[in-house]
Amino acid sequence: MNDTMVTVVGRVATTPVFRELPSGPVTRFRIAVTPRHFDRTRNEWTDGHTNFFTVWARRTLGVNAQSSLSLGEQVIVQGRLKVKDEERGGQHWLSVDIDAQAIGHDLARGTSAFRRGKALDQSPDQSPDRSRGRAEGPMGDQAPDGTRAEPEPAWESPPDGGAEGTAGPAARTRTPAEAAPDAEQGARPQPAAVG
Repeated sequence: MNDTMVTVVGRVATTPVFRELPSGPVTRFRIAVTPRHFDRTRNEWTDGHTNFFTVWARRTLGVNAQSSLSLGEQVIVQGRLKVKDEERGGQHWLSVDIDAQAIGHDLARGTSAFRRGKALDQSPDQSPDRSRGRAEGPMGDQAPDGTRAEPEPAWESPPDGGAEGTAGPAARTRTPAEAAPDAEQGARPQPAAVG
C-alpha cells in the first residue's frame, strides 16, 4: 500500500461536525497547523505560514472525536493524506484532507483525561464483560472456569481529595456509579469504546 501517512500538530480550527451516514458515523473538522521557528536576527520566535487540513474521522474514532474535541484545542492527528484537485461551478478547487487513524490532545500544551467509552456494536443482551470471556452469574462476575472473578479496584482518589483510611474496615472502594463523572457535568456524548 502506497499511502502517504502524515502526523500533524495544530489547533482545531472549526467546530467538529458529526454526521450519521449509511457507511457509519463520521466527524469532520479543520485543523490549523502553524510552524514556528527562531529568528536569530530578531532574537524571537516567528510564526510560519498556516496550513489548513480537513480531518475526517470515521466510525468509533468519529464518535470519540466529536465527544472529545472543541474549537481551539491543541491536537495531534495521524492519518492518510489525500489531495483533491477538482472543478466545481467553473472554479478550480484544491483540498487537502487527512483520513484520520488516530487523534489525541497535545499534552505538551495542556492536560487531558481519558475515558473508555461504550462499544458501538454491542447487542442489548451482551454485557461488556461477556465480550472479554466473563459471564454474569447469580453471584456477580464469573470467570470462564466458573470461579468468582474479583472486581477491579477503584483507582480514583476520594471525592474530597483527602485520603480515606488506607487499610482496615474504614477503607472502602467506590462503586462504578460513584467513580463516574456527574451526568450534568458532561455536555458531550459518551465516547465509544475501541474494540
